[in-house]
Amino acid sequence: LPDPLPRLRAEIRASAPGRYRYYQNACTQSYSYAWWDWARWEREIDWMALSGINLAPAFAGQEAVWQRVYRSLGLNQSEIDAYFTGPAFLAWNRMGNLHSWAGPLPPAWHLKQLYLQYRIVERMRSLGMITVLPAFAGHVPQGVLRIFPRVNATRLGGWSHFDCTYSCTYLLDPEDPMFQVIGTLFLKELIKDFGMDHIYSADTFNEMTPLSSDPAYLSRVSNAVFRSMTGADPEALWLMQGWLFQHQPDFWQPAQVRALLRGVPLGRMIVLDLFAESKPVYQWTESFYGQPFIWCMLHNFGGNHGLFGTVEAINHGPFVARHFPNSTMVGTGLVPEGIEQNDMVYELMNELGWRQEPLDLPSWVTRYAERRYGAPNAAAASAWRLLLRSVYNCTGVCVNHNRSPLVRRPSLHMDTELWYNASDVYEAWRLLLSAGAELGSSPTFRYDLVDVTRQAAQQLVSDYYLSIRRAFQNHALPELLTAGGVLVYDLLPELDSLLSSHSLFLLGRWLESARAVATSDREAEQYELNARNQVTLWGPSGNILDYANKQLGGLVLDYYGVRWSLFVSALVESLNSGSPFHQDQFNQAVFQVERGFVYNKKRYPVVPAGDTLEISRKLFLKYYP
Repeated sequence: LPDPLPRLRAEIRASAPGRYRYYQNACTQSYSYAWWDWARWEREIDWMALSGINLAPAFAGQEAVWQRVYRSLGLNQSEIDAYFTGPAFLAWNRMGNLHSWAGPLPPAWHLKQLYLQYRIVERMRSLGMITVLPAFAGHVPQGVLRIFPRVNATRLGGWSHFDCTYSCTYLLDPEDPMFQVIGTLFLKELIKDFGMDHIYSADTFNEMTPLSSDPAYLSRVSNAVFRSMTGADPEALWLMQGWLFQHQPDFWQPAQVRALLRGVPLGRMIVLDLFAESKPVYQWTESFYGQPFIWCMLHNFGGNHGLFGTVEAINHGPFVARHFPNSTMVGTGLVPEGIEQNDMVYELMNELGWRQEPLDLPSWVTRYAERRYGAPNAAAASAWRLLLRSVYNCTGVCVNHNRSPLVRRPSLHMDTELWYNASDVYEAWRLLLSAGAELGSSPTFRYDLVDVTRQAAQQLVSDYYLSIRRAFQNHALPELLTAGGVLVYDLLPELDSLLSSHSLFLLGRWLESARAVATSDREAEQYELNARNQVTLWGPSGNILDYANKQLGGLVLDYYGVRWSLFVSALVESLNSGSPFHQDQFNQAVFQVERGFVYNKKRYPVVPAGDTLEISRKLFLKYYP
């Protein structure tokens, strides 16, 4: 920045077309914020203020308050410990999906999170933001049934690929008097600690099928949740994620959606149309049957790396929604499951929250490149225009789970489909490298160079995978050995060294930030296992395997690389011995490798090594197609 800053000739005023600009997803609390300290939170809240965000959750420390409530109800510590998950999985404990997995929560965890929460709400409010606090959604620990044996609670089904060992949470019946007692008690405790801005979040049926599809039952549930809020704060507004409606459309027919939404007085609920850029719900629910909603861009699942965007959809979607018949849209939102990827898309979406009409995207992205690198550069601008039209312009229903063979368990049936022209990314890589002499000192440029090189390498992995598969199917052992050898012994190690050259792409950063929260060696070990499991197996037995995949220096070599090595060896062995390749047997063998990584106790560097530009250039000279 110039010093002193340039003087403005006149005041600049902008008015946003909607009341709210929302940010954060329930899952981001675990995929991205799990190990944050105050310094990292402070940076994020500054960024939120600079971006014009004025509505956001403040979810830290709620387990400490719940622990107080459970104890006052008569639960003992072992019952509470058996309920909470470990820190890396709390998002799904809060939504009633999981209990116990990777827990319990040590007492020091509660203290540190409370301390953070006090500072988070104070800072957010001081910058003019409305904080959204958590409320009671109806899920209770099993211990509640011991103390109140006559309470009417039913177990929900298993969530995702988890059985009742770690899932099947108890849900209180909305008519049971304990629903109001527990819900209001919790919120009163929370408000006593953190004050209130009158907006509360609760998700009763997130990816969980309700016990009945009877509209009257669904209305009773939402009414019970809302009354437990107003029991503590008569002015309460309920903010609800609208993910469930598009996630289970067979269950949530118009009658069921209407019943759930209309169980709350009109205007006392705000629905997040969570995946509006791909699967908007407002269009088939008459604008949420009159309840206000926020048009949200989800964009990212699991905090995966991988260049991705739906720029045309977000450039037009909010304006179409605002002009929908009887529209109840009250703002725009960013709700990625994980952050620290694809900055451009979030900058664009934030800007659209202030616009009255769509932007001219090619000229916007040209200016973006200049702002991002602090200087105009023709090659960098061209690179960004290429990325904008290709990898960032997925059209139709786009669901961004990174399915690249690089980050998935190897098999002979892997998805290598792309929604864009791969050559555009290769050309953008070439252009960015050519700008290195001028822009190489810019930290944002170096980050983007890693990211675009990483994307090119990810594409190359798919090409080598296809060569490996073809060679195996044609019984061509020399070709199999060549393609497999290049992938395992050169491309993946080179990618790992590229990632290791930048601090934001280090596995060590994620693992050491987990250890840094600990107050004892035992806690440090537990937190590190939480952090490792989340980005790999996601559960005890690979229940949601590789859902939260990341491309990090250390992870590529010691996790993805080892899997690919095992796969290539198994195919070579099959051709040599003439016995067929069995995926089931391979899966059992590779699970030992995956599990071995979670428990290997190896410490990974937190300081980058090597020169990003040199490593990218070396990869380019070897592999540019």
